Amino acid sequence: MSTAEWINTVVSGVVLVSAAIFVATYHLLAPWRSSAMGRHLMLFAGAIGGLGAYTVAIAIVGQEGPTAAVLRIVRSVLLLLIAGLLAQRTVMVIRVQRHDSKGNSS
Repeated sequence: MSTAEWINTVVSGVVLVSAAIFVATYHLLAPWRSSAMGRHLMLFAGAIGGLGAYTVAIAIVGQEGPTAAVLRIVRSVLLLLIAGLLAQRTVMVIRVQRHDSKGNSS
């Protein structure tokens, strides 16, 4: 692997570990299941961690073969999940801003 590929793999590993720490901490310390925002945060952190895991896995497996093809499909699903979560986040912002503009004068 080239230096750029090593850096990409190591940084993706850092993202994976950071996401895993967040998910574990949030799961243990917060009632995340009870709110839409909590569920959103967990899914988003898991999806971002999944992208980090994909990059590490594809670096280990290599770019060719059936395992790489499956990993690319998993990556596509993760990207679709992130797109859906960003759409959900947009809707949540719009709802909060509409609510604040109706009753909050600050």
